[in-house]
Amino acid sequence: GNHICESAVSVGYLHGNHTTGDISFQNNALPQMVEPLWSTYIHQKGARLGLPVTGTFELTPRCNFNCNMCYVHQTEAQAAQGGRRELTTAEWLAIAEEARKAGMVFLLLTGGEPLLRPDFPELLHALKNMGFLVSVNSNGSLLRGELLEAVKQDPPLRFNITLYGGSNATYERLCGRAMFQEVVDNLRALKDAGIPVRLNVSVTPDNKDDVPEIFRLARELGLHTKASTYMYPPVRLDDGRPGDAPHRFAPEDAARYMLLCREQQFTLEELRASAAGVPLSDGDECTGNAEGEPVLCRAGRSSFWLTWDGRMIPCGMMASPGTPVLEQGFSAAWRSVRTEVEAIRLPAACAGCALRRHCNLCAASCFAETGDYDRKPDYICSLTHTLCRITREKYGTED
Repeated sequence: GNHICESAVSVGYLHGNHTTGDISFQNNALPQMVEPLWSTYIHQKGARLGLPVTGTFELTPRCNFNCNMCYVHQTEAQAAQGGRRELTTAEWLAIAEEARKAGMVFLLLTGGEPLLRPDFPELLHALKNMGFLVSVNSNGSLLRGELLEAVKQDPPLRFNITLYGGSNATYERLCGRAMFQEVVDNLRALKDAGIPVRLNVSVTPDNKDDVPEIFRLARELGLHTKASTYMYPPVRLDDGRPGDAPHRFAPEDAARYMLLCREQQFTLEELRASAAGVPLSDGDECTGNAEGEPVLCRAGRSSFWLTWDGRMIPCGMMASPGTPVLEQGFSAAWRSVRTEVEAIRLPAACAGCALRRHCNLCAASCFAETGDYDRKPDYICSLTHTLCRITREKYGTED
């Protein structure tokens, strides 16, 4: 599905002013996640020292779903074009060992659908034994039978499961597979096993009517939920073009459905504070930047993304050609990524914008929307202005 900024950072729930392992509800709001201070410190220090603290291993582009807005999904035949192939188990583990020596602590396993790989349990076990804090992105449909038992015996730090709708009909329309009930059953099985889960929700015109049901289910299960109505143009696909994303909302509609999601997630007091100018946060550790500044998020500063065919890029949403790690080695690839990011400057046109703290502008979104890093993405600008305006209209006060 759509990428939601994520690292393998261990997160807790916000309870009062303290981060705990408990779930707390206020006015029927969903539990909120915050990044522990120790994780923030490690990333800040890693960025200062130029260390790859966080890595993402994109194990495969293959998926048993065929989501309309996906940015990476390819069939085996498509993936094999140009002589490309998925890395083997041994190759992933060899790269992981080099990354460990270079400073990697957090690791996210993603795809495609990473659980499609028969060696997934083997990879997870070996990577955990190397000392990494491992999280997994998944659509949740395959977590049953022997595979479920395997992750029960050797669980990751957290599963990030994308919930694509509230019914089989919606799953069929959006993903091409009527597997809603299987995913919900698997979510309950993970919860019963005590394995931490976060729900990701990508809201599009195909599942917009299911938003209340999705969040009702999240409250029933007591799961933190991270929603997005912004879908990146799939520029990493061979026919992907900047700004071309036919399966997403118009920016004004994306804003309206984002407010609907926030109304499911946050308290009335938080929404009123947002109307007064206080940015809402759902625990996303990825931050943007603007005003002709260099990249200030973690991409290429303390984190990297390794594609399924072995190319290191700063972020999974960037259509960078990348550096082949097997040929050049991990350290050389990391230096190349850092050099690439150091040269990026973001739109000066965004300088001084009063809504900058509320905007999702970043290097990846600029490029995906415009084909350049230093051009203002009009789609994101319109989405942000509309979201702030309708929030003020609904939750603002005369004061």
